[in-house]
Amino acid sequence: MKYKEKIIAVLGCGKSGIAASRLALSEGARVKLFDTGNSEELQKKAMILRNEGISVALGEEGVCKDSTSYDLVILSPGISLEWEIVKPFKESGIKIVGEIEFAFSLCDSEIVGVTGTNGKTTTVELIGKILEECGETVAIGGNHGRPFADIINDKISYSTIVLEISSFQLETINEFCPNIAVWMNFAPDHLDRYQSVDDYRSAKMQIFVNQTEGDWAVVNGIDKLNNLRAKTVTFSAYDELSDYCLRGSKIISDGETLVDQSMTKLRGLHNAENLMAATAVAKIRGYKNEQILNATLDYQAPPHRCELIAESQGVQFINDSKATNIHAMISAINSFSDHDIVLVAGGKNKGISYAEAAEVVSKNVNSVVLFGENKFQVSKDLESSLRCHMAKDMDEAVRTAVGLVDGLGVVLFSPGTSSFDMFKGYEARGDAFKNSVTKLII
Repeated sequence: MKYKEKIIAVLGCGKSGIAASRLALSEGARVKLFDTGNSEELQKKAMILRNEGISVALGEEGVCKDSTSYDLVILSPGISLEWEIVKPFKESGIKIVGEIEFAFSLCDSEIVGVTGTNGKTTTVELIGKILEECGETVAIGGNHGRPFADIINDKISYSTIVLEISSFQLETINEFCPNIAVWMNFAPDHLDRYQSVDDYRSAKMQIFVNQTEGDWAVVNGIDKLNNLRAKTVTFSAYDELSDYCLRGSKIISDGETLVDQSMTKLRGLHNAENLMAATAVAKIRGYKNEQILNATLDYQAPPHRCELIAESQGVQFINDSKATNIHAMISAINSFSDHDIVLVAGGKNKGISYAEAAEVVSKNVNSVVLFGENKFQVSKDLESSLRCHMAKDMDEAVRTAVGLVDGLGVVLFSPGTSSFDMFKGYEARGDAFKNSVTKLII
């Protein structure tokens, strides 16, 4: 066993840290998990883990004071290499890896890795569904869903593991190398973690760093990624010169129609690109068009992603709470550009300007309702486009939007930023939107 009798420190008691701890323990390592939090929830987790044989240190004890006694440190993705909790290990020269890197060291399956600013989860699910329908033994996980380490701990020889991989996870790889790397798109985000957009992009680009000529890269043609060592295919809903492109509702490659998006439940140009990327992976694996289409016919995108939650008196209410950046918000607006849109936006102030959305908003949106921590900054960024209406909370935002919508319009909740100013996560924020709509239209 590769890690038998090794002494391993795991930093972060979230789902990735717990999964890494359990995998390390199953491989015969001696494991201690550190977390500077000390909530009641963490204490309950710690009790369970201690009963399993994992040592856990919380609160003040969650900062390691004997870093030189460890053979390996595994970081949870939420913990930056620059944080104080990591400093003792860096100074001691201990090898530091992320959960993705650690799990990869024990993996004998083919890996499809999907990164990008938006569309990762849907694309991972689509790839997994297609490969499974084509007869493969597949597991999906990563940043969304099951941690990679949890999948490896199944002790099952999956033919393929499809992973959603965030920039945070890619910061701490050394040897991780997907057989097929998928780059969905890129837009400024996470500037509360990174010092610059270039730093964020560099972290994302790590997905290609260990690939060779025997691997594949499936990349968005708009982003013009050059000098990749892997064999490269491109896709884009906006560029007909890409290897996979969109004509009407049809996904085309080499003049051949592969999949007709209108036959699926996926709507919008953003979902067309998700479908293209998944189709490209399936074609690389040698599967037929009919197999791909059959696998995607009944696929329903995850909730909180341009989700139609209600329709009342001709008005559609769309929950796009997962739009945690400007690029996602713009994609949602473009997807409903043939409707009269009232946009509900705003949330945590991540230091990102909405000015780049001003032209799209001006062209396609009738009214804007803002709430959340950044509402006044967003209003300033969009003031040249149209007047913005302010709301103090979700209920007031929805009420205001309904009062502004005309005829057969759309109330589009697409915040353009994260939710942590008022909510636990984008799911809780989306549920709050649903509840506000339900209260208003019933």
